[in-house]
Amino acid sequence: MPRIPRPALSGLVHRLSHPSTVAGMALGLMALGLAIGHHVSEQSGMEQLAAVAAERLELYAASLEAELARYDYLPRLIAIDKELMTALDRPGDAALRQRCSQKLARITARAGLGLIFIIDDHQRIVASSEDYASPTRTAETPADAIMRRLSSHILASSAPFFAATEANASSDYIMVQRLQQGERPAGHVVAVLNLAPLEATWVDQGLRSQGEKLLVVDKHDVVIMSSVPGWKYHLMKPIPSADRDALRATGLYAGSLDATLGIATEDLSHQDTSWVRVPAPDAPTNTAQTVELLAQERAVVPLDLRLVTLSDPTEVWRHARFAAWGGGAVGASLGLLMLYLAYRRRVLQQLFRASEALKRAHSELECEVSERTQELRTSNDELKHQIAQRLKAEGELIQAGKLAVLGQMSAGISHEINQPLTALRALSRNSLLLIEKGRSQTVAENLRAIDDMVERMTRITRQLKSFARKTEAAQAPATLGNAIKGARLLLDHRITAEQVTLDIDIPDTLRVTGDGNRLEQVLVNLMGNALDTMQACPQKILRISTRPDGPRVWVCISDTGPGLPPHLMARLFEPFFTTKPAGQGLGLGLVISSKIVHEFGGQLLAYSNAPDGPGMRFEFDLERRD
Repeated sequence: MPRIPRPALSGLVHRLSHPSTVAGMALGLMALGLAIGHHVSEQSGMEQLAAVAAERLELYAASLEAELARYDYLPRLIAIDKELMTALDRPGDAALRQRCSQKLARITARAGLGLIFIIDDHQRIVASSEDYASPTRTAETPADAIMRRLSSHILASSAPFFAATEANASSDYIMVQRLQQGERPAGHVVAVLNLAPLEATWVDQGLRSQGEKLLVVDKHDVVIMSSVPGWKYHLMKPIPSADRDALRATGLYAGSLDATLGIATEDLSHQDTSWVRVPAPDAPTNTAQTVELLAQERAVVPLDLRLVTLSDPTEVWRHARFAAWGGGAVGASLGLLMLYLAYRRRVLQQLFRASEALKRAHSELECEVSERTQELRTSNDELKHQIAQRLKAEGELIQAGKLAVLGQMSAGISHEINQPLTALRALSRNSLLLIEKGRSQTVAENLRAIDDMVERMTRITRQLKSFARKTEAAQAPATLGNAIKGARLLLDHRITAEQVTLDIDIPDTLRVTGDGNRLEQVLVNLMGNALDTMQACPQKILRISTRPDGPRVWVCISDTGPGLPPHLMARLFEPFFTTKPAGQGLGLGLVISSKIVHEFGGQLLAYSNAPDGPGMRFEFDLERRD
């Protein structure tokens, strides 16, 4: 390497140290720092944004698959019901159709579905969960609308599919199960799950998190669910008008399918992430305003769907601009270092502290992302546990209400049994003395009195055991008068002790549909509440009457208590809400009674300050069984 002469080296140093040269080098270093800082921050931020979006995409996909998988077994379970299969052969039997519709209504209520109906091989609706109260239909029902629009899809496919709800353009998940009678096709079971609640959750999350949008796209590239309501039933990319007309003709979608998001689906399927430009969610419909978003896709193979997340990189770009200015500041500092050598040590210390702060911020951000991810997983596990606990507790709720009522009546019942026991002891001792004196006639009278008292205690204990027994839900004829007699026997000690006038006006032979033991529980709860409210009233009258209503009958229970103000009436059927003092009620009696009546196919209503006088009136309807 040739040596540079000292005069030439001195001239080079002089030119490099010229103020204009140093200023140019400082500006160059500042521009380099701007570019490097922006690039590094943007790349790091995009990677983190993609990672967080991928985690949420997996969570959305898992929640959607789990939500829909809960109902896959229902059509197959319904298909093996013998009574429903009999209804296919007897479409004109109104009573059989009504029983089948009530059974489907109970399944629908317990499973949380929107609609279940059965069609025969002539596409006639044999039974529907909408017709549980009456088989007579005078207008088009949702089941009729589904058959009108989607009968070809229901008959052609045994796999679940998605379709738009005609009433409100929400999405339905429709499950179909073919029915066979031997080798002959007999019809189909159709179960409809409306996805509007799940979509509303996504919309709420989208409103709270403006940086992420979620799309559910079917195999025809149509958006069927979205956290942005304005994007529903948009096409992902433009398609020929003939294909668009074919999609409209399927009846699976709402709207005209004219709008598109302009997203190239091929890029999404071949890349982990891609940049797309879509219409701005909050922009007016008549404007062409668009936004650039980071798109990621995950295929949900069992459902033949694709989930697409669109992440807003605005925050990443904002941090990148800040980082670019920081990089420019570093470059300028290096230029000033060349100009002001005296401040070299101080500048290096500042740069070191800035670097350490950036590392700490980066480490804290990674820890925060990791903690948030773990919280989401923990919340998901806790939600699954709560669902399992709720299903388990629901079965025990009715039994807990029975035991609570028995606990409240225990003091009075023990008094009812203690009196005959005292009389038995006195009569038995007296009989021993009479036997010694040879007075057999008086002894026989004492034995008959003892037998009557034992029979009285037997009726009380038999009714207690029958009331406390844990029974399964059943739909069988029951005599209303027997249920009222059983409830009166359990509460007779209170009625007598509190001097309550009991006015019962019901036919002796009236029979209704419902389990007698569970019907008795409803009556005990309502009569017990009436007795509690009338304890401080001067006039105590408890009335039980019936009111016919076509094929059903209303059972009315009213009292002369003080009633309830309107602001408490609105909370009357809330779990654990009670107006009784602490320790005298759980607040579950009306909730359990309402649930039992609903399973019988009726509803429990409450009125304060009834038209015929003060107090409360409860009414519930049951099916007559003549």
